[in-house]
Amino acid sequence: MTAAPSRFPAPDADWRAFLAETVDASLDAARTHLATLKDGTDRTTAEVLGLWGESDLALARASSAAHLLAEVHPDPDLRAAAEERAQAAEDLGTERELDHALFEVLAATSTEGLDADAARLRERVLRDFRRSGVDRPADERDRLRALAQRCTELGLEFARNIREGARSIQVRPEQLDGLPEDFRAEHPAGEDGLVTLTTEYPDLLPVRTYAHDAEVRTALTAEYLRIGWPQNAPVLAELLRLRQERATLLGYPDWPTYDAEVKMIGSGEAIGEFVDRLDALTAEPARRDVDVLLTRFRADDPSAAAVTPADSLYYDQVVRREQYDVDAQEVRSYFRYDAVRDGVLDTIGRLLGLDFVRVDGVATWHPDVEVYDVASDGERIGRVYLDMHPRPGKFNHAAQFPLVPGVAGRHLPEGVLVCNFSTGTLEHDDVLTFFHEIGHLVHEIVGGGQHWARFAGVATEWDFVEAPSQLLEEWAWDADVLGSFATNADGVAIPADLVARMRAADAFGRGAWTRRQLNFTALSYGLHAAPPEDLDAYTAEIDDRFGPYTPLEDTHQSSGFGHLQEYGSAYYTYLWSLVIAKDLRTAFGDDLMDPDVGRRYRDAVLAPGGTADAADLVERFLGRPTTFDAFERWLAARD
Repeated sequence: MTAAPSRFPAPDADWRAFLAETVDASLDAARTHLATLKDGTDRTTAEVLGLWGESDLALARASSAAHLLAEVHPDPDLRAAAEERAQAAEDLGTERELDHALFEVLAATSTEGLDADAARLRERVLRDFRRSGVDRPADERDRLRALAQRCTELGLEFARNIREGARSIQVRPEQLDGLPEDFRAEHPAGEDGLVTLTTEYPDLLPVRTYAHDAEVRTALTAEYLRIGWPQNAPVLAELLRLRQERATLLGYPDWPTYDAEVKMIGSGEAIGEFVDRLDALTAEPARRDVDVLLTRFRADDPSAAAVTPADSLYYDQVVRREQYDVDAQEVRSYFRYDAVRDGVLDTIGRLLGLDFVRVDGVATWHPDVEVYDVASDGERIGRVYLDMHPRPGKFNHAAQFPLVPGVAGRHLPEGVLVCNFSTGTLEHDDVLTFFHEIGHLVHEIVGGGQHWARFAGVATEWDFVEAPSQLLEEWAWDADVLGSFATNADGVAIPADLVARMRAADAFGRGAWTRRQLNFTALSYGLHAAPPEDLDAYTAEIDDRFGPYTPLEDTHQSSGFGHLQEYGSAYYTYLWSLVIAKDLRTAFGDDLMDPDVGRRYRDAVLAPGGTADAADLVERFLGRPTTFDAFERWLAARD
């Protein structure tokens, strides 16, 4: 073991002191390393890069811990204090890249005698300096600094308004007809005789999927689509405007062009071309899927004119039950949370040659958090934390948060999985999400053994990071994999023929699902390519073009579209990575649990972290460049 894991105080301890001793101390260390670089001492290139790497490591540790605790700590005051530190870390990163004296020190180095990783680090650092505007006149650098700092403030505010913006409705108990018995048991009526339903996922998804009462589905879905509104409308408008100003000052026509320059896709124009290509591929499959849903909807309500987001999941499961013999409530009976957790960890462990070893008695930010050490060939290579259930004020989606960057011989990598699953039974979609997010987590750990913190873990181009996670969703559709852990209350494993029917039903809805992702992609891109005056009007234009569902009235989707903060114009990442993931899947053939292919995938794609371009990692694994072929076959497949 090369390093001790992070040490957290007990949940009821003085976490402000912890922030000071860890985050603040790391920020101070980063400042010290940067000041040393500028002290006028004559240093070799290796020494300069070494100090820069130390500042990278200290800044990453501070930023990761601050961002995590701002999203998950149960104390709102502590979350606010952590958010202040996250802002400070982002500001220091901005200051560093706009510091002309630092730039001169790095620019004076050379590639002579450097190994490949060090040369790559030098090139990336100088590229970052250029993209920050360090070579601009002093007044422009001041404006760029102010813009970057304000964008960070706005991004944190946008995320906070979503995180703390959960809404609710109240309904009569009989309006829960159709929902599973365990859900109804967990939602008793209050003293007023009404049941409270929230927009958090453990309520939202079952209601949208099972509630027979269309008014209930519509009311809760509409509230979900109002999260963050009205607070986030001016926040997002300013964020879009300032990103555009930053791009223009740096010599780019728009934010997507600036942002995409360092991603696999290469240019903002290419994002538009990607949207157009997928538009042509998905329009007809989506139309067919929605027509089937609408026909079934009209069998219940002859006046139904369109399928809305409040109807889509409900009638999707109705069609799957009636036409594919897939009863979603039967399916969920096989997915008890504890068994799913253990099964996912065991599956990924066997596939990639890893062991997840439960560690008890470790203090964390909340009693629900579970801790595992990750070992390979008997040697501990990292630590992971699972924070898997909802609570007030917690990040309300699903994501992997880095905690400690892995540096060979210095720090073992640590990552945190944050989800919002029920403690009881899960939907199959939840199982997909679990496999997806564990993909990020193992990438963080397996890729954590780099010499430079800059390249540790999930450090590839941003539009590739979803490919490994989307690849692992395939395991949630495999009968043998599911049969190894998915059992009902009587201990009976999920039948292989049920999984086969689930796969056929999934092929039915794939056009509409992909089209909906394209809708989000086009919205993310379009909002940044030409920030509109009226966010809701522009969202309506995108909905009208891409659909696939008719939007609900008086909703404000962009205010709760959390990916606009972190992904910006790059939500296309999900579909771009899906194309790659379907191609990666071809290497496994008919045996998803082939340990030789799994280990080769681990070594070729995950283990290098960010030390090579993503396209090269994929080609190294597949033996050829990636293509659209597998994705197009997947999209075209019908039951």
